[in-house]
Amino acid sequence: MAKPIAVQLYSLREYSKTKEDFINVIKRVADIGYKAVEPAGFHDIPCKEFRALLKDLGLEMYSSHSPWAHKPEDCSRIIDELGELELTNCVCGYSADDFKDMDSIKRTAENTNKMLEIFKAAGITLFQHNHAFEFERIDGKLKYEYYLDMCPDVKLEMDSFWSTNIGTEDAVEMMKKFADRTVLVHIKDGTLFQKESEQVYVNGILDRKISLLPLGQGEMPIANLVPVIPEQVSSIVVELDYCEVEMWKAIEESYKFMTSNGFAEGNK
Repeated sequence: MAKPIAVQLYSLREYSKTKEDFINVIKRVADIGYKAVEPAGFHDIPCKEFRALLKDLGLEMYSSHSPWAHKPEDCSRIIDELGELELTNCVCGYSADDFKDMDSIKRTAENTNKMLEIFKAAGITLFQHNHAFEFERIDGKLKYEYYLDMCPDVKLEMDSFWSTNIGTEDAVEMMKKFADRTVLVHIKDGTLFQKESEQVYVNGILDRKISLLPLGQGEMPIANLVPVIPEQVSSIVVELDYCEVEMWKAIEESYKFMTSNGFAEGNK
């Protein structure tokens, strides 16, 4: 059975400069047919009011990137906000520096485990959103594998595009590898492999920014990826950090691609 399709509202941040803009963005997302949204901020809308707005528009919210768990001392406030949002899960995530070497990974794992203990007591599931750097390797092993061995209870929101580490790993194999932990999935599309002639170095460091495109128009093996998404995943979330085409066009084309091919379920 196809998973509900959501959109990460961070994708549409350029159209959400004011509270009124933000509300209009959510209304247009509903008009397109998306079943759910994943917010990344509320533009001064109180949490309860935001939840009521979604219900009025027939939209679900399976997860949110606000509040975002960074450190244990924030957890009490976050638990209260999650209650107002009617969510029983919370997201965390880290920067490249937090995964740069084994010492960093150990410190990051310790921080996550402290938050896990607090959230577990409140009945909250902590899930982690990845970027590309977790899928770099140390001595042949993924950094994420070292980290998750140290954090046996954290769940995952697998960003399938970044899990390729810009084309060095296979998205389908990464989904299979971490299937038991994965409760949400992000899908984006674009150019996975930079041609050597297109690589740009800034201060001697490879600039890894790559072209992102509407779903179905890049190199992601979406047709092979969707069938291996685990049963417990609550929704497939479309997220485009940026895009080579106008973002509303990209969000609409991504919705049509996913729903018309039976890869996800929408409202239209």
